[in-house]
Amino acid sequence: MFSLKFSRRDLFLSMLLLVAGLANTLAFAPYQLTALPLFTLALLSLVLFQCQSAGKAAWFGFIYGVGWFGLGVSWVHVSIATFGGMPLVASLGIMALLVAYLSLFPALAAWLSCHPRFNTTASLNKHPLWWPLLLASCWVLAENLRSWLFTGFPWLSLGYSQTEGYLAPYAPLIGETGITFIMVFVAASMMLLVHKQWRMALVAAVLLLASPLLDPFKGWQLQNEKVSVALVQGNIKQELRWLPEQELPTMKKYMQLTKPHLQQQIIVWPEAAIPQVEPLAQAYLFNLDMQAAENNSAVITGILDYKRNNDAYNGMIVLGKSGTAATAGDYIYETRNRYQKHQLLPIGEFVPFERLLRDIAPFFDLPNSSFARGDWQQPNLQANGYQLLAALCFEIVFPRQIQANFTDDTDFLLTVSNDAWFGSSIGPLQHMQIAQMRALEFGRPLLRATNNGVTGIVLPDGKLQAVLPQFEDGVLVADVQLAAGRTLYSKTGDWTLLILAGLLLLLSGFYSWRQQRQL
Repeated sequence: MFSLKFSRRDLFLSMLLLVAGLANTLAFAPYQLTALPLFTLALLSLVLFQCQSAGKAAWFGFIYGVGWFGLGVSWVHVSIATFGGMPLVASLGIMALLVAYLSLFPALAAWLSCHPRFNTTASLNKHPLWWPLLLASCWVLAENLRSWLFTGFPWLSLGYSQTEGYLAPYAPLIGETGITFIMVFVAASMMLLVHKQWRMALVAAVLLLASPLLDPFKGWQLQNEKVSVALVQGNIKQELRWLPEQELPTMKKYMQLTKPHLQQQIIVWPEAAIPQVEPLAQAYLFNLDMQAAENNSAVITGILDYKRNNDAYNGMIVLGKSGTAATAGDYIYETRNRYQKHQLLPIGEFVPFERLLRDIAPFFDLPNSSFARGDWQQPNLQANGYQLLAALCFEIVFPRQIQANFTDDTDFLLTVSNDAWFGSSIGPLQHMQIAQMRALEFGRPLLRATNNGVTGIVLPDGKLQAVLPQFEDGVLVADVQLAAGRTLYSKTGDWTLLILAGLLLLLSGFYSWRQQRQL
């Protein structure tokens, strides 16, 4: 049962954990204090280890989450307040609900790790070394739940702090989820030093020391071949993107930015760069298709499609030269060389309880917020003889979807986005950091084209090869070196770790049950 009685010490610890959660934001882009979560997690672990009530543990986990997400995803407020048409009080209320919802998951991890069915004071006193494994298992299981419940919102998972951090070499082996497990395990092991338990700290030290030695096991190798690419950033203001009178100026701008670079093998435009739905943009598309083909180039662009059965899709199409043997434009409206977004963004691309919410406020009736889902598995896009695994905007946050569509023949990861919704906040920078982690996990170069930033090229090791400045129109041109081979993570995904975490939780439950029977 939840204990609602708080001492002055409990209130002090709550404030301390709130500040610790707030500090987590500094571990992510653009601040990159990558070691910080180890110390905030160690503090949380220390508090939970000494907690006598599962309910109180849940509260401590929740308040840690309030700090973690309250500041970390505060950029969502920009889209609600600026483009959602809602009064300040209402937008703050929505943000409070979002933060409270996300905070339930660290609360769940804390509750499980301290619940008598999985943990007893007696068992901890006899075997405190089990604690780091138990907490790390509960944490990744709760985070996994966050990644799919109500379509999922796995943003700001702690492993992303290591995209360019010390633990990055683990990503090709166990992914961001595995890095999160290691971080919680190491932090809880550090906490045990307070209780003069050093054996788990030695294991944690070995895990840390091993990280720089893992490069030979990454599973991929650079190839001699390079591909010339151009990523186009139109920098169209969000309030102008869907005005009918701005359709032709926007389309003209993208064409003008692209023409000097048609000699590049692959050209990428951002999400919905063409502001007309595909059936109405046929003349423009055929013209671009022929120009690209005549220059032996392929253009990939985001575009909205509206089918005769009234299904609308947010997608990408390939214009110009798709295969190595193509001599003319390959595009036709019914081409299968397209991608249709599967993982839709709640409110932005579909509205839960649509009939009820659309009449409440303009925020629930944003332009183009009622899309159909594309298939979970779709063929890689074919562009100039190369294969590109597509992920549209928010989808790059879901590694399981990337794994489901990754093949031995995948040459690039490709993601296009429009982060103009979030202004000059830290949201777009976090978005790029997440994309970097996908390149690192799957060992492929990643191309990311956005409307106003961050547009960039990511190397297979997760490092940035080049980026365009935010809030400027421009074209990023570069030669990108290909990679081949499969990372372990691209083959196994998260399932091995999740099964192991589940087994550890069950084993802990069995041991606690035995302890209780002996009391």
